[in-house]
Amino acid sequence: MEQGALQTAEHSENRFLAAGEIMLRLTPPNYEKIRAANSFEATYGGSEANIALALANLGIDSSFFTVVPNNSLGKSAVRMLRSNDVHCSPVILSTPEETPTHRLGTYYLETGFGIRASKVTYDRKHSAFDEYDYSKVDLDALLEGYTWLHLSGITPALGKNCRDMISRITVKAKEKGLTLSFDGNFRSSLWTWEEARDFCTDILPYVDVLLGIEPYHLWKNEEDRSLGDVKDDIPLRPSYEQQDKVFREFVKRYPNIKYIARHVRYAYSGSENSLKAFLWCGGKTYESKLFTFNILDRVGGGDSFAAGLIYSIMHGYSPDEMINFAVASSVLKHTIRGDANITDDEQTIRDLMNTEHDIRR
Repeated sequence: MEQGALQTAEHSENRFLAAGEIMLRLTPPNYEKIRAANSFEATYGGSEANIALALANLGIDSSFFTVVPNNSLGKSAVRMLRSNDVHCSPVILSTPEETPTHRLGTYYLETGFGIRASKVTYDRKHSAFDEYDYSKVDLDALLEGYTWLHLSGITPALGKNCRDMISRITVKAKEKGLTLSFDGNFRSSLWTWEEARDFCTDILPYVDVLLGIEPYHLWKNEEDRSLGDVKDDIPLRPSYEQQDKVFREFVKRYPNIKYIARHVRYAYSGSENSLKAFLWCGGKTYESKLFTFNILDRVGGGDSFAAGLIYSIMHGYSPDEMINFAVASSVLKHTIRGDANITDDEQTIRDLMNTEHDIRR
């Protein structure tokens, strides 16, 4: 195994848990705008749920912790997860007394086409997941038997209850020896840059696998310049040298992090993109090949990238294989309707990963 790699267990011994919100997704058909829509296609998704689902389809023992209302919508979301082999025993079905608004978070997706980009509108404030009192959750019992916990920066952005839960579960996971992966997933519509910075920099000392690179990861206040001007050196589309510099500065401050990965998107239109990615592992930066492809459904592409990386780490891939498998996983997701990558054949992803030239459709 490469220097700096996690001492992962064999495939059969990995037990994965993700914690976060699952939402109802409503999408007008045929690339319609919401204002012109007479009907909506209903599916379910959410960043952490998407990763649990993608890993379950690839054969990982995968579970999901969330809170949904004890009604038809909540049960339907859980049924979708179970139909994709995600274990839902940790899911809490809340009562109206526990979560007064008693609703499932929702988001609306206008699917982009050509020069028109996709657009997401959230309706998730005061959801059952947001309102639940997580101090009632026995975290020792919740985490018992798992080897890996995945969290996202989206969940603490939802409110104080969620922030407190993520802080507590992070500490408890490390006490119990779980591998912790974290995707920054900054959403300006949910909280401010300063709020994200203050919270996420407290999380990073516990993280083993970091997905995404955001400037707020580097320091907690503007006076802390111990990392120089790296904050200003995180371009949208970095060169290898620029990304290597950022990775090296990250691990100086957070030597606990074993892997850091980010994908880089080149958007030519709402329907055609390219992806590549960078990975820090074992003291070195690795760069993937570039994949160019047409888009059926872009939502969840980053989650599929994260799932692909987690899967490849669990299976002891080489760093080059890890980053190319993760990108190939994301590329395949863009050809699948819905939030998650339901590819259930590792070889399909590996075949795409091993293609010798840019993928054009």
